[in-house]
Amino acid sequence: MNGNILETLGIPVDYLLIGIVAFQLVLFILIICALVKTSSVKKKYTAFMKGSDGKTLEDAMLNKFKLVDMHDDAVKEIYTRLKDIDDNLLITFQKIGLVKYDAFREIGGKMSFVLVLLNKENSGVMMNCMHSNSEGCYTYVKRITKGNVKTTLSKEEERALNLAMNNNEDVAE
Repeated sequence: MNGNILETLGIPVDYLLIGIVAFQLVLFILIICALVKTSSVKKKYTAFMKGSDGKTLEDAMLNKFKLVDMHDDAVKEIYTRLKDIDDNLLITFQKIGLVKYDAFREIGGKMSFVLVLLNKENSGVMMNCMHSNSEGCYTYVKRITKGNVKTTLSKEEERALNLAMNNNEDVAE
């Protein structure tokens, strides 16, 4: 068997040769494309490392780190201020209860009222303003500590206190 293996298999040598040459041309074109892309990436890398105004990459990164540190300090300061504001909110009046009522039968229009102002811990003041045509207006103030009052409350005062403690701003008519 001195013959050609391709001839025994029935594959024409001419077609095989044309296929190999075409495959090599495709590979050659792909290599040229890869070289062009590599050259483009290399140019971008060189420009990035040099910087547009002569700065080095290290200088640019150091400046960014300084900027991050400045922002970190600013965030810490804002956090401290926010904590102070949050602490101050504990002592401000946040809950309101208002009940309007007629203190005396002869006076209509619900001119009297009970106003309760409470902070977050349900401590604050209760003001009961009783209006009378003949004697004027009387205002009584009671201290509220954690939802409790040391004196007896009227039904209007109890209702206003409950409205405030439940953070309900409804006005009782």
